Amino acid sequence: MKDKNLPLDYDSRTLEELTDEANQIIKSLEEKDDLDNSVDSYQELLKLNNLIEKKFQKNFRSISEKTNKKIKEIIKRKWKINLTKLQRTLMYSWRDTFRNKEIPN
Repeated sequence: MKDKNLPLDYDSRTLEELTDEANQIIKSLEEKDDLDNSVDSYQELLKLNNLIEKKFQKNFRSISEKTNKKIKEIIKRKWKINLTKLQRTLMYSWRDTFRNKEIPN
């Protein structure tokens, strides 16, 4: 089933709005006594479900990428801070080691 057959406004709707629409279709199907005449509603619900899944996956992927980027930035900052601390420690250690000693020729 192609989601191209769904109304165009579905593409611009949020996941929450699409889920609400699906719930409304489900509610209307549950209230009907004659399910044989509700094939179109079932098909629309299936197409809507596919669109919801695609949007969810897209949003999940986007959130994952943003989270990974932030984690990498945090790690990079921590490494930079730790490297700076290490450099200072080595510098002071080196200086203190040779402060009162003569360097051999």
